[in-house]
Amino acid sequence: MKKTYFVWLTIHFIVWIITFWRIAAEVNARQLMGMSIFLIILFIVPLLKDKPLIQTFLFCVQSLLVIPIFYPINNGLSLYAILIQTVIMAEAVFYLSRTKSLIVITVQLVSAVMILMLSTLTASQMVWSTLYFLLIVAALLYHQVIHNQEKEAHLSNEALIEEYRRMKRQLLVEEQQARQDERMLIGHEIHDSVGHKLTALLFQFEAFRLTAAEKDKETVGKLKDLAEQSLEETRQAVRSFKQREVGGLQGVIQLIRKLEIESFMKINFSVKHGAFAAPLTGEQSFAIYRAVQEALTNIMKHSSTREAQVNFESPGGSIFRFEVINAVTHDRYFQEGYGLKAMRERLEKVGGTLEIDYETHRFLVRGTIRLADWGGSDD
Repeated sequence: MKKTYFVWLTIHFIVWIITFWRIAAEVNARQLMGMSIFLIILFIVPLLKDKPLIQTFLFCVQSLLVIPIFYPINNGLSLYAILIQTVIMAEAVFYLSRTKSLIVITVQLVSAVMILMLSTLTASQMVWSTLYFLLIVAALLYHQVIHNQEKEAHLSNEALIEEYRRMKRQLLVEEQQARQDERMLIGHEIHDSVGHKLTALLFQFEAFRLTAAEKDKETVGKLKDLAEQSLEETRQAVRSFKQREVGGLQGVIQLIRKLEIESFMKINFSVKHGAFAAPLTGEQSFAIYRAVQEALTNIMKHSSTREAQVNFESPGGSIFRFEVINAVTHDRYFQEGYGLKAMRERLEKVGGTLEIDYETHRFLVRGTIRLADWGGSDD
């Protein structure tokens, strides 16, 4: 809205500078007063966008002010008056609805007719002036129709996009719930079948140990310990099925999908060179997750664009690398803040490094972690 305001202000500024420069020698106090009122209204109109009736009235006042400002000046046709009348009609068509803009155009045409009547014109000048106003009015009204159609199409498109995002969020929630329900079902089945059988086996081992010969008790005890370990591992597996948190690259991809849905961001990401198979430790996965999360959050907070590129790769299986790239539209002062410092410290704790590459048209965050078990050990 600010851009539109300054566009109209610039147009009026140029038109009035040229006009005043041409008629300055013949301007009297009454005309200066009319110009002052006209320019005051010019600054007020955009501020009343929520009050179209007042805007309509002010445009009509501007239209009528053109008469005392420009006439009588040599009783001739003022091309600058016609130019200003055209700008007023164009601005009214832009700001107002069809009905209200027609009111302003009608008043403007009445004003134009009065100006033409006050002027000493030839027949050809009268014909060309009339034809000009008719063509201008037709063009402006046609533009208004096209603009309104585009506006309605844009609103419909926004509604469809919002509905798409809502359905996508719902689908994501349903997918997560379905996966969780499936994990819970598998966990219950393991608990009810394998867990119960291992528990029964432990009781049988204990009963057998009590009646077994002395020489067999040690063997039975070892078998019982093995069964207890199996039971404990089964319980841990069941607990892991019930956990909702997802780490590593899966967690990062879920984060990307969530930000894309909820934050109106378009995120393109690629996974290549064996990144999924990289042997990351839990601590390294968590550090990568938080680093990507912080980088995307910074884009949301500070970037004028809503698009980012996220890359994961593990070239040669020796290192794991991630990059978060977004476009920047202008140069600005860059200073590494708390978030990037915390990201760097977190990566350094797991044997990684962080690079910040700020150029004219892009901002890049690159993290690199050396994989611990690559190539064996030289000890």
